[in-house]
Amino acid sequence: MRISILFGATVVGLTVLVAPAGAADHTKDTTDAVKKALADDKAVLLDVREKAEWDDGHLKDAKLLPLSTLKGGAKAENVAKIVPKDKVVYLHCGSGVRCLKAADELKKLGYDVRPLKPGYADLLKAGFAPAGK
Repeated sequence: MRISILFGATVVGLTVLVAPAGAADHTKDTTDAVKKALADDKAVLLDVREKAEWDDGHLKDAKLLPLSTLKGGAKAENVAKIVPKDKVVYLHCGSGVRCLKAADELKKLGYDVRPLKPGYADLLKAGFAPAGK
């Protein structure tokens, strides 16, 4: 019994070390709510995939800001040229993982970020329009 309590405490302690406080989580906003916020000009859609992925296809209303750029120490003033501070920022990537990391970076810069769990292909299936080629 004593060993299992110690083991449990160790696991909990390690979990706290692995998951940083305030780490981003996927938004609970529905895709319909996202579409409405975009249509009402209350939000922007940010694609954090890499340029080559963007070039292979992207969403019509999205702006590109790759995670690698954010992780590479993007300056706040350069980010502000792409992402307005006065709007909700919905982030998406290929599968919903990179957008969480990008959200953490943008939160540090003071943005209201809401990472989407659906990736690019799922957003297309949900009715988001693809950009024309």
